[in-house]
Amino acid sequence: MTRRKMLLVTAGATVLGLAALIGFADHNAIFGDDDDDEGREGLIKLLDTSKVNLQQGLAAGEQQGQPISAKFEVDDGKLQLSVYAAKEGKFFEVLINYMTGRVLRVEPITEGDDLAAASSQSAAMAAVKTTLKQAVDKAVIQSANARVVSARPSLKDGRPVVSIAFLDGEQFKTVEQPLD
Repeated sequence: MTRRKMLLVTAGATVLGLAALIGFADHNAIFGDDDDDEGREGLIKLLDTSKVNLQQGLAAGEQQGQPISAKFEVDDGKLQLSVYAAKEGKFFEVLINYMTGRVLRVEPITEGDDLAAASSQSAAMAAVKTTLKQAVDKAVIQSANARVVSARPSLKDGRPVVSIAFLDGEQFKTVEQPLD
């Protein structure tokens, strides 16, 4: 094989590998830190222990500002309900007690991937006509037997949408709901 052909084959394989990686990352982005099999299995096992649903978590998060996303996740082997909220140009992670629906603690988001995610989500929520909770409520009607795991807004073709992840039995599925 000539040197040029080897370079083309290597470059092609790199591009395909990168495209596959991006597709895989995008598909699993709804699970945040739980995008490995162990995290998803933990979420499947622990989600039934929650007496609070995601919509109740969003309502509790409103105490700290406009909810801009919410998710159930497994952190250090424990279930956690987290709501990102925006208030006066600042971002906060509001941790909700998944048994009572009360706010456990509020942590400012000031750096890293969390700040980038909060900024992006806030931008998507800037000109919405419906709240995140209303969008989730509407999606729940269409997926009656499933449990909402996360709600993450974004801009798609310049329009705000929310990706809502459900756990239906042991299967995860995602639907998109417009916010305008």
